[in-house]
This record gives sequence, structure tokens and C-alpha cells, in this order.
Amino acid sequence: MLLEWRNHPDVRKFMFTQHEISLDEHISWFESASKDSSRFLLIIEEQDNPIGYVQFCKLSTEEAADWGFYVRPNAPKGSGRKICTIALNFAFGTLNLQKICGQAIESNVASARIHKSLGFTEEHVVQNQSQTEGVYHNLYRFSLCANRWFNIGLDRKNSNEKI
Repeated sequence: MLLEWRNHPDVRKFMFTQHEISLDEHISWFESASKDSSRFLLIIEEQDNPIGYVQFCKLSTEEAADWGFYVRPNAPKGSGRKICTIALNFAFGTLNLQKICGQAIESNVASARIHKSLGFTEEHVVQNQSQTEGVYHNLYRFSLCANRWFNIGLDRKNSNEKI
């Protein structure tokens, strides 16, 4: 299921590696990632229906992590915000992380918008950082600290969702 989502053109076009992932490549990635204690791979469900994927990778400080996410192709409107809210509650609550770092290539306007709407701060723009199909793109870097997340008080009532 995750490989199918990742290879969907609507998801793949916003990835740093945009080629279609083979089954062997996916299995190799999953075997490695699932054994790595610094990584957390999450499928977010709503009423037992998978709606998205989120991953956290702890940084060397152990209190900070990079994250990435995408919604299931053709997921209901609002699924992106929903999976992000659930995952951030997990990261800051259960994992006790203090900082989440994210990034988005400039063509991924939806990702930049959701980061900002969730309270992330745009830390900086790295010029011509990502190349896809021979074209260089700027990379936007975002961060969110736990105290800001808890202070902004976004709606955290997600009783029908689970990780």
C-alpha cells in the first residue's frame, strides 16, 4: 500500500527522488528503516481507513527530529492537516521531542502552507538545493518547537484517528 502511494504521480512529483520506486528498492528501504531505532514510520488511519504516512527521524540531539509526510492519493480534503496534527501530537507527547524540522521543495506549495498553518517557522531558504529533471529548485526549511505547538492550541480532538 505504501509503495503504491509513494509511486503515485501526485505524491512522487514532490519527492527529492522522483523516480518510480521498485518493489526491491522499497523492501530494502523498509527493512533498513524499520530496524533503525532513530526512525518512526507511521500510517495514520481515520475510522480504520489509512489516510496518510508520516515518518520521524531523530537527529543527533535525540530531542529533535526531521519529518516527512504525505496523504494517500485521493484522500478526503483536510487529510493532510489531520495526519500532521495526529503525528505532531505523537512526536511532542509520546516521543517527547522538543523540535521537529521539515522541508519542502518550492514547487510543493501545499506542504509549505500546511507547515505554516501548523505553527512552523520558516527558518531559511536554500537556493538551488534540489534538482529534478535537470531543473534546480529552492528548498524551504521549517521548524516547530514543542512549547509553540502546545501554546498555539490547535484542535487536537482526533478520537476517530489512530496511528
